[in-house]
Amino acid sequence: MTASTSALSDVKTYARKIWLVGLGAYSKVGSEYFKELIKTGQLIEGKGKKVVVEQQDAANSQIEQVGRDVSNVKGRVDRQLVKVEKAFDARVASALNRIGIASKHDVETLSAKLDELTALLERVARKH
Repeated sequence: MTASTSALSDVKTYARKIWLVGLGAYSKVGSEYFKELIKTGQLIEGKGKKVVVEQQDAANSQIEQVGRDVSNVKGRVDRQLVKVEKAFDARVASALNRIGIASKHDVETLSAKLDELTALLERVARKH
């Protein structure tokens, strides 16, 4: 017998016992008292459901708050990471500049000037 079969058998056994308790109580106390017990059981069940719903709502609210907090922290971390990256880039660029290696901006500026010079030379060559 597997664990799930055993658990199902246990549930059936307890359900049968509860049913028999109800029948026994009905036969001992009469129908009016039995109806009163049913009403009391329904009230208790309703209160229990209400407590479960309230606790579930409170837990969901806490989960949502934690999600918002995590998003806020992630945003702050992302902003700090951008600052660190910029500082790192600036330091690397400064170090490269000190040892004589041109920056991307320097290369782009030089490339633009070279394009202008090439265009000028092509115009002069066409005139001759």
